[in-house]
Amino acid sequence: MNHIELIRERHSVRNYLDKPIETEKVERLKEKIEECNAAGSLHMQFCPDAGKTFNKVLNRFMGLGSAPSVIACIGRDDESLEERIGYFGEQVVLLAQELGLNTCWAGTFNAKNVPAEMEDDERLVIVIAVGYGADQGRQHKSKKPEKVVVPDGERPSWFDFGVEMALLAPTALNQQKFEIALNADGSVEFTDKGGMFSKVDLGIVKYHFEVGADYVKSQGMKNSADL
Repeated sequence: MNHIELIRERHSVRNYLDKPIETEKVERLKEKIEECNAAGSLHMQFCPDAGKTFNKVLNRFMGLGSAPSVIACIGRDDESLEERIGYFGEQVVLLAQELGLNTCWAGTFNAKNVPAEMEDDERLVIVIAVGYGADQGRQHKSKKPEKVVVPDGERPSWFDFGVEMALLAPTALNQQKFEIALNADGSVEFTDKGGMFSKVDLGIVKYHFEVGADYVKSQGMKNSADL
C-alpha cells in the first residue's frame, strides 16, 4: 500500500481494543522511529505501556484512556521542534496504518505520567496514541482548496494534488490553519496561521503535500484527470 492510499484511509481513532501490539510490529515501529529521529534530530520513543498518560477526565471521556501504547514526541527544544515533530511523527503514523494499527495525535495528556526518557534540554511536545482501534475512525470535513491556496488561478497538477493530500492531514481540532502558496519560481511556501499545535500541524501538512506532489511528478502526470 503506498502513502497516498494510507493517507486516504487513515483517520484518528480514540477508542481502542484491549489487545497488545505484536512484537514484530513493535519492532517495525521502533525501527522507523529511530530512522526519523536520526533524520529529524529528535528523540521520539515508543512506549509499549501507555500507563496513566491519558488518565485525565477529559481523555477518559473521549476514549484515549483505552490506548495501550503511545509514541512520545520529544526533541531538543528550539524554534523548529514542533514542525519537525509533525513532519517526522506523521511518517511513523502512516507506518502504523500500514501495519493495521490505529493512531491519534493527542495534545491533552499527563506529561508527568508519560513513560519516556528526556534530557534537560528536551521537551515533550505531543504524544501519539497507538493500538488496535475499536473502529477505523471517520473522515472529518475539510476546507476547500481555495480556502488554503494563494494565489488563486491555474496551477500544475502536482501542486493541486499536494494540496489535496495536505487537506487530509490531521490537525488540532480540525482547524486547518495553514496556507500554501505557489511562487512564481515554482517554489512552495507554507504559512502557519496560528492556533493550538499549529506548528505540529504544519509539519504534518508539509509531509502530506510532499507525498502528493512527489507522486504526481514520479508518474509524469500532467492532467488532474489522471489522478
